[in-house]
Amino acid sequence: MAKPTTPPASEKPKQSQKPNTPSEPSHVVTPTIEDMAVFCKAKGFVYPNSDIYGGLAGCFDLGHLGVELANNIKQHWWKTFVQSRPDIVGIDGSIINNQKVWKASGHVDCFEDVMVECEKCKHRTRGDHLLEEKLHIHADGLSKDDVTKLIQKNKLTCPLKGCNGVLGEGKQFNLMFYTFAGPSADETTKAYLRPETAQLMFTNFRYVTEHARLKPPFGIAQIGRAFRNEISPRDFLFRCREFEQMEIEYFVHPQKINDCPFLNEVENHTILVWSSEMQEKNQAPKPMTIKDALKQKIILTAWHGYWLAQSHLWFVRLGADPEKFRIRQHLKTEKSHYALDTWDLEYKFPFGWKELQGMANRTDFDLKQHALYSKTDLQLFDEDTKEKFYPHVVAEPSQGVGRAMLVFLFDAYHYDPQRENVVLKLHPKIAPVKVAVLSLVNKLNDEAMDVFNQLKEHVVCAFDKSGSIGRRYARNDEIGTPYCVTIDFDSQGKDVTIRDRDSTKQKRVLRTELVSLVMQLLQGTLRFDQIPGKTL
Repeated sequence: MAKPTTPPASEKPKQSQKPNTPSEPSHVVTPTIEDMAVFCKAKGFVYPNSDIYGGLAGCFDLGHLGVELANNIKQHWWKTFVQSRPDIVGIDGSIINNQKVWKASGHVDCFEDVMVECEKCKHRTRGDHLLEEKLHIHADGLSKDDVTKLIQKNKLTCPLKGCNGVLGEGKQFNLMFYTFAGPSADETTKAYLRPETAQLMFTNFRYVTEHARLKPPFGIAQIGRAFRNEISPRDFLFRCREFEQMEIEYFVHPQKINDCPFLNEVENHTILVWSSEMQEKNQAPKPMTIKDALKQKIILTAWHGYWLAQSHLWFVRLGADPEKFRIRQHLKTEKSHYALDTWDLEYKFPFGWKELQGMANRTDFDLKQHALYSKTDLQLFDEDTKEKFYPHVVAEPSQGVGRAMLVFLFDAYHYDPQRENVVLKLHPKIAPVKVAVLSLVNKLNDEAMDVFNQLKEHVVCAFDKSGSIGRRYARNDEIGTPYCVTIDFDSQGKDVTIRDRDSTKQKRVLRTELVSLVMQLLQGTLRFDQIPGKTL
């Protein structure tokens, strides 16, 4: 890694960053997940939680840039899927919930992973992850007996370096965090931290439909924190014990699960498809349009196809590489018992294809369960048939904010050999800092501050006066700032120079036009090369 991005020696990644293959362009650099963690810490995106006390596995804190990046991702998602649509409204549910919520949902009894323990050092690890790492098989959904048999058959031992102890039989481990609500600590006051955001949309279903006057098809959305006591959290932000989710529950009439009026918007969208049949036959995934996947009954319902396409497009429109995504259908062994069909939107991380977003057709399972346990009528009334019905959840796009951050960081990460530093090519809509204001020399700081004050009312901007102008450009390239505005001796209060991060081209523009030009650039209505005037 070049000097501008090299962390202190104690924080250097174990594996150096090199081009993937000699045939690839010199700027193509794929950092490992460990490299990305070091980069994020060095630049102020993400810090290990409680780091001065040795940290806490699976928990991370967002730095001054990370919180802006995460907020921009969440705001753009909310703008796209809630505020810009008449058929979806949002809620914000409580983190701590009555234990009956999670009894009804099945989490108390069934929200478990298979854990194996080393008989020698007592280290505990997640069984399916161990099998995937050592045997290179898909092990999600395997029972504890299947995990045990595969471990014994392949003579797998403790994964801790230098141990090699015998692994015991697989055991079920519930991932729920619990606490007590009130001054006493017993079963009557036991409460759970939510392991997902979905259930609060079901428990508030009656209120939302009544007060927002919603009729199918419609959705309820939520962004919020969830907690899972992961057996072995790993891969930086990918698998954490505390994380944020962005989720939609989309409801339709059970007799209209294929009546999707928006399908024409996405039916010709192409994505890499890996059906359960392809997986069972060891066939490679293949690109297909949503229309063809529905026609061949690979994707079972029109609504499911619509939301899979929309989820992929959301990432692509924010600069993610469309070729690094695929949709994978759950096998029968891993699909939830209540789900008609389940798909994962997966992304090709440096550590392999991994789930980015889960999307199940949950049918009417959740509403019926909560109606049964709460003795509350959660049905809607069909004015045409004059009958009550439980709407079906035909899709629940659910993804983690941290995983989305990783996608955008990995796709934005470029090493520029001419600049000899990393350029983080984040889409302007999610970049933490939109504009950096720089003065060529300290004598011009007051004039530069005037420009900063002019811009700060409209966009998130930074004022940087430390170091050479070249070093300040590099510093902003590394954190993804799309544009730098420089005040030099030729400015004289009338004009400034604006620099484009990706091309390094510069143009001199009038100060009176600066705000308008910057806003057009950030909104995508103007390209940098379309700015009037001579390129410097």
